[in-house]
Amino acid sequence: MNRSEGTPAIKVVGLHKDFGDYPVLRGLNLTVEWGRLLVIFGANGSGKTTLLKLLATQYRPDRGEIWVGGIRRSQDPVAIRRIIGVVAHQPMLYQDMTCQENLTFFGRMHGLDDIPRRIDDVLHKVGLEVRRHQRVRTLSHGMQKRLAIGRAILHDPPILLMDEPESGLDQEALASMGDLLRMEAGSNRTAVMTTHNVDRGLAWGQEVAVLSDGVIAYKADRDSLDEGRFRGTYLKQIEVAP
Repeated sequence: MNRSEGTPAIKVVGLHKDFGDYPVLRGLNLTVEWGRLLVIFGANGSGKTTLLKLLATQYRPDRGEIWVGGIRRSQDPVAIRRIIGVVAHQPMLYQDMTCQENLTFFGRMHGLDDIPRRIDDVLHKVGLEVRRHQRVRTLSHGMQKRLAIGRAILHDPPILLMDEPESGLDQEALASMGDLLRMEAGSNRTAVMTTHNVDRGLAWGQEVAVLSDGVIAYKADRDSLDEGRFRGTYLKQIEVAP
């Protein structure tokens, strides 16, 4: 991983991805600096999940280049997987294992030291301390999502990739999620998350972007954003999205 001056956390140049005859990403460019939380908005089918799966090395690009943590995806995808945490639509948890057993398993996979301390820390962050010995299949969808977030940050990755992490969470959990994301980004961790919820994304993001027609059609710092104009821009993009 390269955090040297001038090397961004994520850099994407000319990214193309097709599924059969259908082009999803069409020459997408994107740069995310270290310690920033970028929220990407887009209509269903706009390519948000595809982009995150490409960054996570789960998909292979058709054309273009990706660097994550200064590592070129085409040269060392395994090294990229070591420095990212991923929260996908599906929790990717073992349903018949308890919360603690799941986290212990993933901690061993990552070769972590002091796994019990790390588990205590993430269970506290995601508000599941009292559920540590409960089997995952008995948890609500929202609780499973919280545990998936805990699993993603267990190995203290410098980069988080989250696909609509707020889906299925109740209002209390959503408030906790916002606090957690701000805290994680504030610790110099870089995070990229997708959502189609404008209010939530604007409340959480330090930067915002719109993915439309296979490219990043708009990107700006949250602090300098004209919110009314952005909402109009975003809604317009949604209206014309296929």
